[in-house]
Amino acid sequence: MISPVLPTYARAPVAFVRGVGARSYTEDGTEFLDFGAGVAVNSCGHAHPHLIAALTEQAGKIWHTSNLYQMPGQIKLAERLIAATFADTVFFCNSGSEANELAIKMARKHFAALGKSEKFHIITFEGAFHGRTLATLAAGGQQKYLEGFGPKVVGFDQVAFGDHKALEAAIGPQTAALMIEPVQGEGGLRSVPPEELRYLRGLCDKHDLLLIFDEIQCGVGRTGKLFAYEWTGVAPDIMSIAKGIGGGFPLGAVLATENAASGMVAGTHGSTFGGNPLATAVGNAVLDVVLGDGFLANVQLQALKLKQGLARLKDLHPTVIEDIRGEGLMMGIKTRGLNTDFVKAALAEKLLVIGAGDNVVRLLPPLIVTEADINEALSKLEATCNALEKK
Repeated sequence: MISPVLPTYARAPVAFVRGVGARSYTEDGTEFLDFGAGVAVNSCGHAHPHLIAALTEQAGKIWHTSNLYQMPGQIKLAERLIAATFADTVFFCNSGSEANELAIKMARKHFAALGKSEKFHIITFEGAFHGRTLATLAAGGQQKYLEGFGPKVVGFDQVAFGDHKALEAAIGPQTAALMIEPVQGEGGLRSVPPEELRYLRGLCDKHDLLLIFDEIQCGVGRTGKLFAYEWTGVAPDIMSIAKGIGGGFPLGAVLATENAASGMVAGTHGSTFGGNPLATAVGNAVLDVVLGDGFLANVQLQALKLKQGLARLKDLHPTVIEDIRGEGLMMGIKTRGLNTDFVKAALAEKLLVIGAGDNVVRLLPPLIVTEADINEALSKLEATCNALEKK
């Protein structure tokens, strides 16, 4: 008999009923150190008082009006994101997949509006993950996710990570854009070197292509700057964000230059719930926290401590840990055994971590994580390694 909830998840045998900061608690009060943050979503941790106050205040006013009308909170959040980034305009949605769908549509529409409708192909990179819709599955190109869903959506050409010869050969009259995650999340915490992103920017400029950055997982402070592209010295034309911008409330967005968005006029895209008053109240509260004095500097400090601690663990447990990857508070442990075994062993130590591709375990603590939290996590990871070595 099928379960009441569609059985598409391999869920861990634990349920959480409340959380505070970097801690999650079960019904019986058992405490877990949360270094998954809902897959990089709970950027401000659990039950952050400023986010609670913003959501509660808005809930007492108006929940939803739809995008048929002006929404002051949405305009405020858009203006703040524009002021802090390369963008000239913002569209709000509810999730990362929706954000990437629009990024794809925007790139195609840009050229169609210029009379170049043949330019609709987007080049993506092996190991990418851009979402679960039919188009974003095709963009990611991973067969395990595409299997069983019929013909792959056309218009996506994938090349190997860092293969310049293959990339340049793939660019043709049909190419509209390049799309890449500055730090791959689901794909195994692989960071794209800054010089590689600068090369992609130059390639787009040379061939009249748009550059799309998918910062759904690596954005909103996760790498120690508001967005990962800020470390590189280049900016995209279009950027998708989600996860951390809502701090746990469903919220996504696409940021774009005026040029890239030039084809998107009234009626070309829409969303019933996207950027509604509740979502943007929380999004503004998240920016209050993340853009507060010293916040991102502290993220960088805690990230350095975590990275140093993980390097030590790798040296102490070479039969368990093959490599350490990632940037900021988006770190990955490539395991020698199955990463699923590592996740289970960490759960037994009351530590929440998340699997990823390429046999990697992700560490994605909330950005409010403290030095004490980092030290406790490293202690639990050491116990996890010890337990795995005994098997």
